[in-house]
Amino acid sequence: MQATAYTYDPETHSGSVLLDDGTPVDFGGEAFVAGGLRLLRPGQRVRIETEGEGAALRITLVTLQTF
Repeated sequence: MQATAYTYDPETHSGSVLLDDGTPVDFGGEAFVAGGLRLLRPGQRVRIETEGEGAALRITLVTLQTF
């Protein structure tokens, strides 16, 4: 799934993304670290992996979108 980076805290490696429908979804530091990234800037296009649905949706991986 693709999303757009919305917020990012470099100290905790947590933040949020906006899904293509505009829904914000938070991610924890473990999802950021799992993607092997060193930095994330708001507005960057990212690829995310998730678990669950609706209110239980949880991001498990955040990495850069590559073509």
